[in-house]
Amino acid sequence: MSATTRHPLAEAVARLHSILDEVAQTAAWSLDQTTTADLLGDLARAQSRFAELQARVLSHAETVAVHERSAAPSVAVWLANATTATKRDAVRQTRFAAALSRYDELRRALAAGDLNLEQAQVVARALDELPEDLEASVRREAEVELVRLALVHDAKALRILGRRILDVVAPEVGEAWEAEKLAEEEREAYRTASFRMRDQGDGRTRGSFTIPTLAAEMLQKVLIAYGSPHRDDRAAGGARAADASDVEPSRTPSRSRWGRAFVELVERLDPRALPRSGGVNAAVVVTMTTATLGGALASATLDTGSRVSAGTARRLACTAGVLPAVLGGPSEILDLGRSRRFFSPPQRVAMILRDGCCTAVGCDAPPGMCDSHHEDLWSHDGRSDLGRGRLLCGHHHRRAHDPAYETRVVERNQVEFHRRT
Repeated sequence: MSATTRHPLAEAVARLHSILDEVAQTAAWSLDQTTTADLLGDLARAQSRFAELQARVLSHAETVAVHERSAAPSVAVWLANATTATKRDAVRQTRFAAALSRYDELRRALAAGDLNLEQAQVVARALDELPEDLEASVRREAEVELVRLALVHDAKALRILGRRILDVVAPEVGEAWEAEKLAEEEREAYRTASFRMRDQGDGRTRGSFTIPTLAAEMLQKVLIAYGSPHRDDRAAGGARAADASDVEPSRTPSRSRWGRAFVELVERLDPRALPRSGGVNAAVVVTMTTATLGGALASATLDTGSRVSAGTARRLACTAGVLPAVLGGPSEILDLGRSRRFFSPPQRVAMILRDGCCTAVGCDAPPGMCDSHHEDLWSHDGRSDLGRGRLLCGHHHRRAHDPAYETRVVERNQVEFHRRT
C-alpha cells in the first residue's frame, strides 16, 4: 500500500466523520416519535459496531508497538495521553481489546451490533474467569451460549449467568468448579473483613467497612426495609441509636476484629425485630435442595441472585436472619383464594423467589421496594393466589391501576405498559 493510499479502515472512519459533519448542525425537533425511537436503536447498534472496530485497532496497536512513538511505557499510557482519557479507563479499554481478540464469536456479535459494549465486557470477563485447564471446545460452547443469552439479557443479568455458564455447557465440571470458587471467595472475604468508625467532631461519624458479599446483601435488606416508603411500622417507637462516643479509642479492636464482629451481628439479626416491608420481615431467603441440606456438594441460591457454598447454606439454615426455603420439603399453603384480602408472608416470600424484582419491563427495583399486586382486582372478585400475583414497584403499581394505561404480560412473566390513545 503506497504512502498516499489510506488503509480501508482509515478511509471508512474518515467517511464517517465527513457524514457526521454534514448533520452536525441538523436539529432533532422535526423527528416524530416513531423515527426517534428507531433512530436511538440504530445509534446504539452503531455504537456497538464502532466499539468493536476500536477494540480491533487497539489490539493491533500492541502488535505494532504504537506506544514507542512517544516512548510511553505501554499502549494504555499512550492511549490515555493521546485521547485525554484517564489511565484507568485506558487500561480497561486495552484489556477488553485483548480479551475480544481471543473470542471470535463475541467479537463478531459486537461487530454486528447484536449486543452492546457493556454486555460484551461482561461476557469477556466471564470467559476469562473460567478454569484455565478447561477444554477449548467447552470454552467455545460457553462463549456461544453467553452471546446467545446476551440477545435477551442485559449486562446485570449476564454477570449472574456468566458465573453459572458451566452448569449449562459442562454440568459435570461446573458444580465442582463453582463449589471450589465460592468456598475460596468466602474464606478470603471473611479473612479480610474490616470495620472502622471515625468521629468527625461535627455531630457525625464516618465509617467504612469491607465485608463478605453475603453479609453486605443482608445489610442491604435491612437498609431497604428502613428506607422503604411502604413500611407498616412507622408508628412504632425506634430503639435508641448507639452513641459512637461510647466506644473508647484506646479499647477499639483492630479493623479485622471489628469486621468479624460486624459480620456476626448482621448474620444474627432477628428478622422478627426488623421493620416489615410489603408484609415480610427484612430477611435473606436461601433456597437449597434437601440434598444440599443433607450434606451434598450442590450450592444454594439467595433470593438476591447470589450463590453460596453448600457449607454456608447449611450454616445459614440455623441462623435467625435467614429464611431457608428447602425445595422438595414440606411447604405452607400458598393459594388462599378469597379467604384473605392481602397476600400472606409465605406467599410474599415465594413471590420474591419467583420474580426477583419488579416485573415491569426494564425495571429492576428490589423486592423490598415492591408491592404484591393482584392481577385480578380484589374488588372484582379477585383472589389472593400466588399464581395471580406479582411484584410491582410503587411507580408501576400505580400505573397498573391507572385507567390511562393498559398492561400486557410478555416474555419471562414481565409486564408492558402502554398509554391508551
